[in-house]
Amino acid sequence: MDYNAELIVQRPSTLGEGSIWDARRQVLYWIDIRESQVFIFDPATNTNRAINVGSHVGTVVPRHSGGLILALRDGIASLDLQTEKVEMLVPVDNQPGQLRFNDGKCDPAGRFWVGTLNYQEKKGAASLYRLDIDQTLHRMLTDLTISNGLVWTRDHKTMYFIDTPTREVWAFDYDLAAGAISNKRTVIKVPVNMGYPDGMTIDSDDNIWVALYGGAQVAHWNPKTAELLDVVHVPGAKHVTSCALGGKDLNDLYITTAAQGVDSEADKRDQPHAGSLFRVRVQSRGVEAFEYLG
Repeated sequence: MDYNAELIVQRPSTLGEGSIWDARRQVLYWIDIRESQVFIFDPATNTNRAINVGSHVGTVVPRHSGGLILALRDGIASLDLQTEKVEMLVPVDNQPGQLRFNDGKCDPAGRFWVGTLNYQEKKGAASLYRLDIDQTLHRMLTDLTISNGLVWTRDHKTMYFIDTPTREVWAFDYDLAAGAISNKRTVIKVPVNMGYPDGMTIDSDDNIWVALYGGAQVAHWNPKTAELLDVVHVPGAKHVTSCALGGKDLNDLYITTAAQGVDSEADKRDQPHAGSLFRVRVQSRGVEAFEYLG
């Protein structure tokens, strides 16, 4: 099935990203990485609160004890939503000016998985980390380039992960008790004409929705068979960066986009909504995002 996404927040975000639905609070968190902004979109009031966190922010996840956890350029921090205070929890030497944190999510045990990228997108310079609930950090994968989307199946036995330039979605066997991954294999190969795989979410049927940077779309695949199930077209915004299933029934697909690279007058005419937030109601139902338990 083909869907067409609807514009809901018109905003020229340089690098809109990191969408995640907070089922407890019924709001969507998303970010502008380059402008150091965390956004809270409330569909009940149709408002989009912006908080400047003072540093490039790669992703955001809800924290069970309250507030948010942020992957900033140089470490993992907390954000108090009442005071807007940012507190660094786990500083990380990301080679200042070279690396920053990028996409990430919490696993079913409440650990925070988050990866990095090199600002010049140097091949093999990035890593994927796991932050445990005691705030110890473990490097889980190396030799990556742009660490991006990751999700877990409902039985918690498989983790899917994207290193964007490979144009592939990888699967790993997942040991929930240990937080360990093994048996890497490729489950989806994204055709060149569809764009680059970026952020990702998973539905209650264990099928994945992948934002396609440069492709003006989100693709819905069955990762067990590699069958393309649905395509969501994103009008007026080519650089699609992340997606999240949310809303009361978890069947509203929220989609972020980026305005970076949309520089020429022709590009601006073709992509008037670059950097904006979109939404479309789909037939699939999502799963509640996991919170950080540390």
